[in-house]
Formats: sequence, C-alpha cells, structure tokens
Amino acid sequence: MEENSYSQKLLAETLGTAVLVFIGVGSVPATLIVGGDAPFTMAQLGMIALAFATAVVAMVHAIGHISGCHINPAVTLALAATGRMPWRDVPGYLAAQVAGAVLGALAIVGVLGRKAVDVGLGIAAYGEGVGAGQAFFAEAVGTFILAFVVFGAIDRRAADGFAGLAIGLGVFAIIIPVAPATSAAVNPARTLGPMVVGEWYGGTVHWGQLPVYLAAEVIGAVAAGLLYTALNARRKTAATTAGTTAVEPAAAEGALS
Repeated sequence: MEENSYSQKLLAETLGTAVLVFIGVGSVPATLIVGGDAPFTMAQLGMIALAFATAVVAMVHAIGHISGCHINPAVTLALAATGRMPWRDVPGYLAAQVAGAVLGALAIVGVLGRKAVDVGLGIAAYGEGVGAGQAFFAEAVGTFILAFVVFGAIDRRAADGFAGLAIGLGVFAIIIPVAPATSAAVNPARTLGPMVVGEWYGGTVHWGQLPVYLAAEVIGAVAAGLLYTALNARRKTAATTAGTTAVEPAAAEGALS
C-alpha cells in the first residue's frame, strides 16, 4: 500500500496542531474579549469545548490518512510505547507538533491582536486553590481518557468512519470537568505553544507549572495506551472443524495512517 513520505506526515502534523491551537485555544481569548472576564459560565465553557472538539474532528478527517493526526505529543509517545509507531519517527513528530502549536498561537495574536495576550492567550495554568498535586491528577486523568478513546477509536475492529467524531466528543467531554482546575490542556504541544508566544508578547506565563503539565500528560497517555493494549490482547485459539483450523488474529492495531 502506498504511503505518504515522512516529510509530508510532519507537515500534516504541524498544520493539524496549528489548527487545533488556533481554533481551540483561540476560542478562550475570543470568549473573554466578547463575553467578559473569567471564570467562564458553563455556556462559555461549553463553546470553548466545542471549538476544541470540532477542530479535532476536522483535522482527523483532513490529515488522519496522511500522518495519523496525532497532533498531541503525549498520544505520539503512547503509540510508540505500545509499538504502534516506530521510535525513530517520534522526534520529528514531537518537533512538528510543538512548531504547529507555536504557529497556531501566533495566528491567534494575528487575528485577535494584542487583546488576546491581554486576556491570557488561552495559556493553560492552574490558579488559586489548585495545588500542583491536584493539577497533576486532573491533567493525568484527562489525558488518560483522551488517549484511551484514541486507542479504541483507531482499533481495526472499531466502526469505520467514526474515529474523528469519537475523539472529538471525547475532547469535548474531558474539557468540561477538567478545565476549571487546569484549563484542560491534555496536550503538551497545546500547553507549550501558547506559553512560548505569550512570553514573546510579554504575557503572564507560569513556567514553573510546565513540568507538572508535561509529566501528567505523558504519564496519563502512556498509561492509557498500555492499559488498552493489555485489555485488547487476544489469544490465538485453534478450533479444528472438518479438518480446518480457525485462528483468531492477535492484536496489533496501527494509528490512523
């Protein structure tokens, strides 16, 4: 079967992550500019969650057949850790995703102007009343659920054509309970890109929180991948009927590609 080149895959990941950040993260300052100061009402939070969800659905269908549409370094690492993509491809994917996140955040400033930075640029942060331990747990749980949905959606036994919708709805659902604690980044590129751009434009960036986000997101995603792999492991069975042997295939699903 013909396959896209590695450079095409990296460009797709860059573009996909840029769109995710521009639409998803960009919905945060857009909401604040139009609707007032945080904390968000549930209706505002719902619109932000919907923006992330629709961006994911759109990108899965736009580039899923090219690069797999990981657009999330934690998902890439989880896929590699479970043997679903070669480790040699991981550095390029991670670099492309972070670059895309930076470009997406720059696009937010380009469209919304300095006001986007003034209202926080959608930079993920946990504030008063939320400690590092709680933030770590929230991000780990959120990313775990997201990665688990991804692994299930790309399973070759899953219903065809619904991976984008399943993952997008998963993102929507995760944001609702997790965002009040940590902004529900659940994606190292989404976490880092706006921080970098916010720093460039003199915004408020809590760099000391970055290790909490990155560690929680990677651990949550890898744990989900390992658990899904364990749950999905299928033993070979042999049944001889009329001189034939039926063997159930063992599990090895690939990423969307």
